[in-house]
Amino acid sequence: MPETTQDQQPTRTAPAAEAGTGERGRRRARWLIAAGILLVALNLRPAITSVGALLDQLQSGLHMSGTTAGLLTTLPALCFGAFSGLAPRLAARFGADRVLLAAMAALVAGLVLRPLAGSAIVFIAVSVLCLAGIAAGNVTLPVLVRTYFPSRLGLLTGLYTTVLNLGAALASAVAVPAASATGGWRSGLALWAAIAVLGLLPWLGAVRSRRADAVAAAPAGRTPPVRPSRTRLGWALAVYMGMQSLQAYVVFGWLAKIFASAGFSSSTAGLLVSLVVAMGMPIAFFLPALAGRTRDQRPYVVLLVGCYVVGYVGLLAAPHAGALVWALLIGIGGGAFPLALLMVGLRARTPAGTAGLSGFVQSIGYLIAAVGPLLVGVLHDATGGWLVPVVFLLVMLVPQLFGGLVAGRNRYLEDESASESR
Repeated sequence: MPETTQDQQPTRTAPAAEAGTGERGRRRARWLIAAGILLVALNLRPAITSVGALLDQLQSGLHMSGTTAGLLTTLPALCFGAFSGLAPRLAARFGADRVLLAAMAALVAGLVLRPLAGSAIVFIAVSVLCLAGIAAGNVTLPVLVRTYFPSRLGLLTGLYTTVLNLGAALASAVAVPAASATGGWRSGLALWAAIAVLGLLPWLGAVRSRRADAVAAAPAGRTPPVRPSRTRLGWALAVYMGMQSLQAYVVFGWLAKIFASAGFSSSTAGLLVSLVVAMGMPIAFFLPALAGRTRDQRPYVVLLVGCYVVGYVGLLAAPHAGALVWALLIGIGGGAFPLALLMVGLRARTPAGTAGLSGFVQSIGYLIAAVGPLLVGVLHDATGGWLVPVVFLLVMLVPQLFGGLVAGRNRYLEDESASESR
């Protein structure tokens, strides 16, 4: 009997030990994925905002014309629109984690090569490589959040959008001092390549330790194809994404000049815009966590559009006296960006559906957004003031509102896609 007991003991305890080891491994893998998501988010905007801060030095150093500089500032939205649609197809074939690894490798390569450019054409070509990687990262992050953290969708969306905004603000603030301290714009831009490597490292580990029960995207062919372009939900969310991005691009590009025309100094106008960015950070953190707890996001859509309306009307009525309030309200209105990303994750049942929706929404959305700053500049030049451009922004809130009201309802892309295919 004693021998039998001793022989049976390992048989009873081994599965428990293996289960414990497996659970610890899965927990470590998810911590690695969470760290990777946040580090990628940190690197999705510095390549863009650092160029904006150093644009004068770039124009001088590369003998760049004003037209070429204008193209460079519009290039992010154009590339996001052009490349976002490719990421879901690649994710379906290789997995979103591997696509994100390749995206970060492209970003690092572009950031390393960009300071070496000897002409404006080469600089733009290498910038396209960077932006292609960023576009893929934009699309795949919601997929990975949906896959690995479905019960924490709002929290993780809030975290990574906050970190994304933080990266953008830090790069904009640090770019010029870093360039001055390191000897010029080339070394100043090279700094961001070193930081981008940090976003690459977790995905090397994640891909190597990838488990069969924790893949980042379903292999092609296991689920029926989902076509967001054939659904009302897909188009509604694309319009919402596009219009909120249009508002953001115009605010970051033109709001300082609007405040300057109201009598503020350039430095004060810049501080007011930085207040808009700063206000967006707590909104990006808390809003997805709150909105993700409800089945219906339409009240948040209405609230954010309302903040924009009051902020813009205030700019027209009392641009100087109420500038601080208008900046705060416009910053709150910018919470439409994390809300749009949250709805990308909420409106699909599967990672494959999230990937298709994310790619379609961001591709169409950023193409819409690309025309905003250009149109505002044309309207300002044609009228000589800011009344018509601000009214244009108010009008653009109408499709944003209706797109958000359709997308905010508790419904799923796969259900609409299936009904369309019948």
